[in-house]
Amino acid sequence: MPHLKAIGKKTGAARDDSFPFNVPAVRHLERLELQQPVTFFVGENGSGKSTLLEGIAAASNAITVGGDDVERDETLEHARLLASRLRLEWRRKTGRGFFLRAEDFFNFGRRMLRTQAELDEIIARYEDDLAANPNDEGIKRAIGYIRGQKDAIVQRYGANLDHNSHGEGFMKLFETRLVPGGLYLLDEPEAALSPLRQLAFLSQIKAMTAQNCQFLIATHSPILMAFPDAEIFSFDEKPIKIVDYEDLEHVRLTRAFLSDPQAFLRRL
Repeated sequence: MPHLKAIGKKTGAARDDSFPFNVPAVRHLERLELQQPVTFFVGENGSGKSTLLEGIAAASNAITVGGDDVERDETLEHARLLASRLRLEWRRKTGRGFFLRAEDFFNFGRRMLRTQAELDEIIARYEDDLAANPNDEGIKRAIGYIRGQKDAIVQRYGANLDHNSHGEGFMKLFETRLVPGGLYLLDEPEAALSPLRQLAFLSQIKAMTAQNCQFLIATHSPILMAFPDAEIFSFDEKPIKIVDYEDLEHVRLTRAFLSDPQAFLRRL
């Protein structure tokens, strides 16, 4: 069963016409019940799906991947404001999992490179000290410890995520960071994934839901939306409501285009 079972707004809050409270999906938010381990937020750009997902991340104190912590990230100030008005209902709150925006994945690769460079600098300083004091066991232990930290990073993520394609790096990140019992809040993860890798990602999700994981995913991808038995909330509806996969505009439009692309291209 999902860890997070419902999302709603706190009662008694005064009307606010500033962002993010003026976003229709937020203004008209009613209680969203989550009954499946995988939930998709779907809608056009600007419909509010990412805004609500960010608010949920802030309200649940989710760990971020790649960017600053939610409480310090300047780009998530609106998410913190929204979080103060959200009411999250839990079956059992979990401290595992993370929040990831597509743009934060690239920051994560840079952060890993920066951390490795900083560890190399520390090792070099200790080695200089060791050259002056070759019998100092404390310095030797410190060097061994720091090298162990760097080796652990390399073993887990590779020496350089930037040397992989975006899709390869993204899949490596998930292979190493998904743990049983986690809540994962993902904003447009398909941005780094080819259609084939989206299918591989669905396989990862399936394996982790069998280990008591829950996923809330904002997406435009008809491939991801097809996950079996997933709940799909349409943010193009006011208020937000569950829709069937076959009724999604994303799905109908994609099918129509693929069946006769020239019919669409002639109108350009």
